[in-house]
Amino acid sequence: MHDLNDLFAFAKVVQHGGFSAAARALHVTKSSLSKRVARLEECYGVRLIERSTRGLRITPVGRAVHEQCETIVAAAEAAAVVAAEAIALPRGTVRVACPPGLLSNIMTPMLSGFMAAYPEVRLALAVSNRRVDLVEEGFDVAIRVRERLDTNQDLMVQRLGVSRRILVADPAHLSRRAPIGAVTDLPNGPLLTGQDEVIDERWTLWHEEGEEVFIDFTPRLAFSDLQVLLDATLDGAGIALLPEIHAREALATGRLVHILPAWRAPDSIVHMVFTSRRGMAPATRVFIDYMAKELRPKLSARAQIDSDRDVESTNGVRVAYT
Repeated sequence: MHDLNDLFAFAKVVQHGGFSAAARALHVTKSSLSKRVARLEECYGVRLIERSTRGLRITPVGRAVHEQCETIVAAAEAAAVVAAEAIALPRGTVRVACPPGLLSNIMTPMLSGFMAAYPEVRLALAVSNRRVDLVEEGFDVAIRVRERLDTNQDLMVQRLGVSRRILVADPAHLSRRAPIGAVTDLPNGPLLTGQDEVIDERWTLWHEEGEEVFIDFTPRLAFSDLQVLLDATLDGAGIALLPEIHAREALATGRLVHILPAWRAPDSIVHMVFTSRRGMAPATRVFIDYMAKELRPKLSARAQIDSDRDVESTNGVRVAYT
């Protein structure tokens, strides 16, 4: 098949009435246009332009070919306009995968703000803790919360911050349960976990001085929706290991207390993954930039736990109020 650029060159020569004028308009050399037209004539096996010292004349076949070329050139120029408009104005659908815990009470207001800022962009969210395959499943972006950054070399990774998980409980619940003198006393009362359908659970907890312990237990409630887990903890169902960002407001108002503040679970890294910024649709690019701008301050703003306000609970547990 012939090169469509040859057709484009021929159309422009006819449009501008000569090789010199067309070359100036296209910012190319006259000889390059002449070669393209000659190659097109050779491909078709007919003369399209008659050249002479007095100028050029379009042959009857050349005029017929030019009529078809005009349609091709118009379509190509229209395609260029569509591409330029897409770059100038983000629009279209962005498919995003994110874990339910991050969406429930952190990302929801951000998504509303994004849609208000970019009314031509549609969001299609898949909410799951499952690790999705961006390419195979057609996702543009995945937001992940894991102890390690994604190491897939085919993906770009943008780190957003760290999610710290801490032990929290309702003060009234603590007054009813057996005293907690050490971290190993935790299984002596009801514990709540953010894992679906588990019968036996294990928490890995780190002490601020480096000690590591494993807490094995049968959870009173096992559910991956962190909002449900938070509500159950606020209602006094038991002690939970929650992301600090989810418990921050309840800690600040005293509805929850931070238990054994020297102990915490390993940090998780919140990050976005996507295929590449090269050739990325503008809608996807602005979504990534917007979420990075909004999420980073949320993840970096730690709840300030003032050790001077540690109190002795009614069952002898040292807890920290904010």
